[in-house]
Amino acid sequence: MPQKTIRFTIRPDGRVEEQVEGVAGEACQQLTEQVEAALGTVERQESTSEAFLKPEVQSQSLSAHLN
Repeated sequence: MPQKTIRFTIRPDGRVEEQVEGVAGEACQQLTEQVEAALGTVERQESTSEAFLKPEVQSQSLSAHLN
């Protein structure tokens, strides 16, 4: 499982840039919604290539041996 990272860059003029790494698909927006709401108005959003990936679904099958 890749590491999920949110990087913030605070510019001298007060603008805050946010970059999410290691999160595929719409989960990125869900992850940052509360942070963005707390910071203020979002002026611009750019999706990275990870935003267009389908999230990996991990499943595990367990076999049962009944006697």
